[in-house]
Order: sequence, then structure tokens, then C-alpha cells
Amino acid sequence: MTKDDIITLPNPHLRQKSSKIHVVTANDVVKLADEMTAAALDWEDSRPHEISAALAAVQVDKLERVVIVRADFERKSTREFITLINPEIVKYEGEIVEDFEGCLSVKSIYGKVPRYSKIRVKAMNLDGEEVRIKAEGFLARVLQHEIDHCNGLVFIDHIKDKKDAFYTLDKKGELQPLDYDKDIAENSILWD
Repeated sequence: MTKDDIITLPNPHLRQKSSKIHVVTANDVVKLADEMTAAALDWEDSRPHEISAALAAVQVDKLERVVIVRADFERKSTREFITLINPEIVKYEGEIVEDFEGCLSVKSIYGKVPRYSKIRVKAMNLDGEEVRIKAEGFLARVLQHEIDHCNGLVFIDHIKDKKDAFYTLDKKGELQPLDYDKDIAENSILWD
């Protein structure tokens, strides 16, 4: 898969819940995770100022509860991802913090999204074994974002005050505010 296989709004599949995987067949899930990783890295390679932090299967038009999360957010040279099958948040903790998010399925738009600062997640790994993760900070934000995808939600759904909430990246990789009425509402691709 390549970046061209990543679906974007207004594709209606991004608003559908993904199906739970009942039997982990290593070949099928490993193949899907490998394809997702290839698409995420191809997308990243086309963006000088961004990393691909994670990807949900729905974003490559596979309505299954599979998420890949980058193993190291600090170094773009580390190109490994961890696969989570049927991830679910079992506990929200900490405080709600607003921070910027973007999405491979929401072209060129970033927004300030409120998320819990700490969460606990359970999922299965590629061996079909249960894994539990205590996440905080950026990892907690990424996991909430990707699990939302599995539930048919996109980060913009969490933004209540639409004015002064959306941004784009300039050529230097700096966030620049967008005018909601002119740049977002007129196009309305985000909510179709």
C-alpha cells in the first residue's frame, strides 16, 4: 500500500464503526499491519515536517479494529510500528488537555483537541495475547485518536468551538490559523 490508499474525508467509511477481530489469524493481520505501515511511511516520506504517529485500518479502507502505533515518536529514522488488535480504552485518568492534532485522513487541517492526559488500554498483539498499556502524554493522545477511528470518529468531532480552532502547516512546518468561515465552512468537506 501507498499513501494513495489512505482514505480521507468525506469518505463515509471514516464515520463507520470497525468490526472486532474474533480470531487472530497471523497471516491476515500481519499482512494488514505491514500494508498499513507501508502506507503510513509513504505518507510520511512525502511530508518533510511531519511524522506518521499511527494509523487505523479504517484509514486504508479496512473496517477492522486494527491500529498501528509508531514505536518511537522522537526519531523519524525509527520506522517501526506496534500493532494493536481490538484496542479499547478501559480507563480515563488525569486531566483533560487541549493540544494540536492532525490526521492522515483529514488533509492539511490541524485542530486543538481536548483529550485525557492518561489512559489505560487493553488490546491483543499479533500473537493473539492480551496486552495492557498505561499511556500518558502524547502516546495517550495518539491512542485515543486511533481508537476513535475504530469507533467512526475523527478528531474534528471533538472540537466544539469551531472559530479559532483550525490550522494548516506553512512551507516551514509552522502552524498557521485558518479562517473557519472562509477556509472550512465554505468547503464543508469535514462534516459531509
